[in-house]
Amino acid sequence: MRKLWDGTVRLRFTALYGVLFLLSGVGLLAITNLVSLGTRVTSPVGTAPVERLTPGAAQELIARLQSQLSEVQALHSRQLLIGSAVALAVMAVVSIVLGRIAAGRVLRPLRTITAATRRISADNLHERLAVPGPADEVKDLADTIDDLLERLEGSFDAQRRFVANASHELRTPLATMRASLDVALAKPEPVPAQTVALSERLRTELDRVDRLLEGFLVLARTQHGALADRAEVSLGRTVSAALAARAADITAKNLTVHDSDIHDSAWTWGSRTLLSRLAENMIDNAITHNHDGGWIRLSAASDGATALFVVETGGPVLDQAEVARLAQPFERLGTDRTGSGDGSGLGLSIVAAIATAHGGGLELRARPDGGLRVTVSLPPASARAEAPA
Repeated sequence: MRKLWDGTVRLRFTALYGVLFLLSGVGLLAITNLVSLGTRVTSPVGTAPVERLTPGAAQELIARLQSQLSEVQALHSRQLLIGSAVALAVMAVVSIVLGRIAAGRVLRPLRTITAATRRISADNLHERLAVPGPADEVKDLADTIDDLLERLEGSFDAQRRFVANASHELRTPLATMRASLDVALAKPEPVPAQTVALSERLRTELDRVDRLLEGFLVLARTQHGALADRAEVSLGRTVSAALAARAADITAKNLTVHDSDIHDSAWTWGSRTLLSRLAENMIDNAITHNHDGGWIRLSAASDGATALFVVETGGPVLDQAEVARLAQPFERLGTDRTGSGDGSGLGLSIVAAIATAHGGGLELRARPDGGLRVTVSLPPASARAEAPA
């Protein structure tokens, strides 16, 4: 009974309503039996008048009639008991059925609210439950959730606007710093070697900050709204173009690239600019976090239901729990310091945001033999899947 009570709300309501219906049936049968017990069963005496009988014959007749009456009453009681048992069994079944139906009708608005709430995420906070009906407890619950979603939408929009605006504003001082360095190095008199070295170091850091701000802009733009330049895009060609653009970096690290599984049959529907950035980030991640003389395996294909882009790299055996966090901004393996390591820490988070904006997803897996497997799944072009707003 304890296990039954710990089940779902509908199961508990079914048990509650069933017990109530059953108790009502038991009460009704008990009243019926009490009334029947107080009722005498009479039978007319179909014999000669009493005055013609002798006292002995009269007593014998009375005894026989009492015996018959007892038998009739016993038979009547058995029939009533059997009928009550059958009626009780039928009422038990009917009570469970009616209890389940009643529980389902009571919980139907809550199931609607639950299903609608599950569909709403950070990418479609503009949706509302908008539950119709009278102003009861269920309506109050739905309106409260709608108010919460409205506040969350405002907070998310404010955060995204802040990131985008801050990234734009910070580009102006960066440009001013670069111009100041150019002016300092362009003076006619000889520039000290220390100044030149400092200038190169500052320029490197400015480039790094500029890439970081660009990553913020792409992340904010991807998460903010619908994609404006949606079209059919060849995932295979996009990957090949990104790979060719990084040929120098691949050669500098003496990496072996296996790209025989890149096919032109992998087409998807989305933003050409953002999908190019997705491919570039995945290949950059594979190059940056690889050792000299390592390898990279690329594949872009479609099985008809999904367009897949997979990047695999070798390396040490990784912890899957740590690998799963790499899709979060500024997460790196083996370090929690934002400013340490190579890259900005936004590469795979941008990949995840772009994939989500196109109705797809990102999967990160630690390879059993060592290294990382990064898989992006996207809807095929034939699906014309609209990205979540």
